[in-house]
Amino acid sequence: MWYAIMSEDTENSLAKRLTARPAHLARLEALKTQGRLLLAGPHPGIDSENPGEAGFTGSLVVAEFDSLQEARQWADEDPYLSAGVYASTTVKPFKKVLP
Repeated sequence: MWYAIMSEDTENSLAKRLTARPAHLARLEALKTQGRLLLAGPHPGIDSENPGEAGFTGSLVVAEFDSLQEARQWADEDPYLSAGVYASTTVKPFKKVLP
């Protein structure tokens, strides 16, 4: 089943994001290689694809896991969480309808 992993950043998280980004992306690439990643990306802090110093306010990952527990465990092991980028993370089942 698909699961949405929605994370909210701490204040002024940009420097921490940049440091932890390679490890964060490696985990997403692994999901992609396994055919389990529907989409992933950050929420810019301003209305721009490249927010510069405004940074990001959080992230969204939609990926396939065998259970909600497995999805939560994966989210709990995110390098952004251990680096202090994320203040909170919510994991919910996701039903893809379109496209």
